[in-house]
Amino acid sequence: MTQQTGAAPRHDIGVRRFGRMNWLGLRALAGREIMRFLVVWTQTLAAPLVTAGLFLAVFSLAIGPMRSEVLGVPFIAFLAPGILMMTVIQNSFANTSSSLVISKVQGNIVDTLMPPLSALELVLGYLAGGIARGLMVGLVIALALWLVLGQGVAHPLWLGAFLLMGAALLGAIGIAAGIISNKFDQIAAITNFIVVPLSFLSGTFYSISTLPPTLEALSRLNPVFYLIDGARYGMIGASDAAPVLGLAVVTLSTFAVSALCWHWLRVGYRLKP
Repeated sequence: MTQQTGAAPRHDIGVRRFGRMNWLGLRALAGREIMRFLVVWTQTLAAPLVTAGLFLAVFSLAIGPMRSEVLGVPFIAFLAPGILMMTVIQNSFANTSSSLVISKVQGNIVDTLMPPLSALELVLGYLAGGIARGLMVGLVIALALWLVLGQGVAHPLWLGAFLLMGAALLGAIGIAAGIISNKFDQIAAITNFIVVPLSFLSGTFYSISTLPPTLEALSRLNPVFYLIDGARYGMIGASDAAPVLGLAVVTLSTFAVSALCWHWLRVGYRLKP
């Protein structure tokens, strides 16, 4: 009886750990990641709105009056969706990457790794924070665009789908960047030399149809291009690529990067001594 009593809890723990999701732990991790940016909302929600507004104001004053229509709409209407998506993905990346790097620098990453959370649950928990921050930023900017510019939404479901997948993709990339980075300057290098160039050179400020054939072909290999282009289709109803193709590329890219993060978390790559 004594051996049977002692064996049962181990079996139950194994079932709970591997047989089904630890929803309580996942909810706790996701809640922690969301509260991280909500407690400093002036930096994480208000600041991106100001940055997006400055981009639009500068381009509107410097180029807007002289620029002809792009894809059949005024230049500012063409520019707005790109600014919206660029801000969403940068904030989603920042949330997941900074969370991991801060935990490493402060030495408390073990508090996240020791609880009974699987690698999948860790990925989903971190992604929840990145997606939540990205979508909140997107909602704030979209509301401001409607109030200030009268910018409507041609296809709300398409816009929502691309914003969701954009936040998920860059959130997953942020997890990967946080895993391989041990210092803030390393994550800053990834941001400055990879994330920002990808978002700027993805048709945010121009239509890729105006590029030389070689550069246009290279742009179509960049998943971030499909995010920008998909958001543009959702808002103004025009795009350089088919939205179905764009959503497929972005979805596959998100699953691929998430799978890599899952593997690294499962084996403890650059996380466990």
